[in-house]
Amino acid sequence: MPPSTLSLLGLVRHMAEVERAWFRRVFEDNDAPMVWSDEIDFQAAYDASASTRDEAFVAWEAEVENSRRIEREAESLDRAGHQPRWGEDVSLRMVMVHVLLEYGRHNGHADFLREGVDGTVGA
Repeated sequence: MPPSTLSLLGLVRHMAEVERAWFRRVFEDNDAPMVWSDEIDFQAAYDASASTRDEAFVAWEAEVENSRRIEREAESLDRAGHQPRWGEDVSLRMVMVHVLLEYGRHNGHADFLREGVDGTVGA
């Protein structure tokens, strides 16, 4: 595998952005700033060189809690929100599926990183 700047900490930071972009920005505040960048730059979160574990996990946990609150308070999975990046309305159901797929994809990335460290394949 070629060298990469991808790290587990960068994945945690990225998932904080994902949670914010798909819950807070869609259902509460379309103009809410991103967590790690002044622009809508999801790649910025991957640069964890100036971040601490505590900082990344506190941000991710806060966004997850906000997302779960939005889910709990929704009367239905049909609740609509506006995805500003797409310029269209989306349902809470669609957002939940999208975010679930994001976690699955990035868990796979984490597994690749682990394989690079311990050499175990298929664990």
